[in-house]
Amino acid sequence: MPQATNDQMLNLLCDTIVSMVRRDGPDLSARQLAVFLTCYLRDGAHTVRGLALELKVSKPAITRALDRLGELDLARRKVDPLDRRSVLVQRTLKGSTFLREMRAVMAEASGTRSTRTERASASVERLSSRRAG
Repeated sequence: MPQATNDQMLNLLCDTIVSMVRRDGPDLSARQLAVFLTCYLRDGAHTVRGLALELKVSKPAITRALDRLGELDLARRKVDPLDRRSVLVQRTLKGSTFLREMRAVMAEASGTRSTRTERASASVERLSSRRAG
């Protein structure tokens, strides 16, 4: 992937995180956000064991992240009725709302970044034209 694209993605991530931190809402750690996004963006049933394998972290780390997500009502745990040893992770209405807000913040950050990039490109073109002329 070209360096400019990597830098653009990192800048978008930075702008999104800064916007999320500034707003009045849940402030999630990177691990909590990874668990949250995995549960909400990837189809299928999610278990503590499955999340630990997918994210390559320990089950206690997933449990701690889910504790926090549960406190914020962004996800909840439920014993799997088919296998009582397994714990299912469920989405919540508040979690779906948080994801929608996150998408909006990211879209806004993307638009702001595009506008800044376009203005910077226009400025460079004007300077190049002046020097050539």
